[in-house]
Amino acid sequence: MKAYVLIETAAGKTKSVKKALSTLKGGKTAVLSMDAVTGPYDFIVVLEGPSLDGIGQVVTEHIGVVDGVTRTTTCVAVAIS
Repeated sequence: MKAYVLIETAAGKTKSVKKALSTLKGGKTAVLSMDAVTGPYDFIVVLEGPSLDGIGQVVTEHIGVVDGVTRTTTCVAVAIS
């Protein structure tokens, strides 16, 4: 299962959030990539894991608690046939 986590940060906290996110360890849920972006979000993190629960746990316990992260939006990738 793959998900895109859109992250907003507080003003002046972008660099410290980047540093904290670059050390993310999610166990069975892996960080595939992390990019700083322009627009309403500051970062997009791509996660891949065995379950939605595992992805949710990384978002709530490891990303959402980072000092300077003000909001996350998680978009789960789906297959279109």
